[in-house]
Amino acid sequence: MDTHLSKERMLIWLSACFGGCALLLTAVGLYGLLMRSVTQRTQEIGIRMALGASRRSAVAAVLGMALRHVALGLAAGGAMAFAAARAMTSLLYGINPTDPRIYAGSILVLILTSLAATLIPARRAASVDPAEALRAE
Repeated sequence: MDTHLSKERMLIWLSACFGGCALLLTAVGLYGLLMRSVTQRTQEIGIRMALGASRRSAVAAVLGMALRHVALGLAAGGAMAFAAARAMTSLLYGINPTDPRIYAGSILVLILTSLAATLIPARRAASVDPAEALRAE
């Protein structure tokens, strides 16, 4: 039985590795996008904080920006995954390709990964010194 299932196990292992690489690339890409945005908006964030905005609102702005990007990606990726699920039916054993629990788990993993990628840019936005940002230009 082990010999018979070795090809399927190898395919599952390779798929998991490729999925992990894709998740890592997603996290790094989102981190880079948000870090660049926070760097470009440092003066704007500093002005807002000088006018009385709290650090919490700066973090909320970065999280909101990240959430918009993630929601757009989840909508597009979910639609493509649902459309491609029929082609993968032969590779799945005992799993319905349109199982809502699988989609919910995938969405949860992507949201948690995006929150982890957003933490450093959000902390940087919260630590902007208003005086330093105003002096920059």
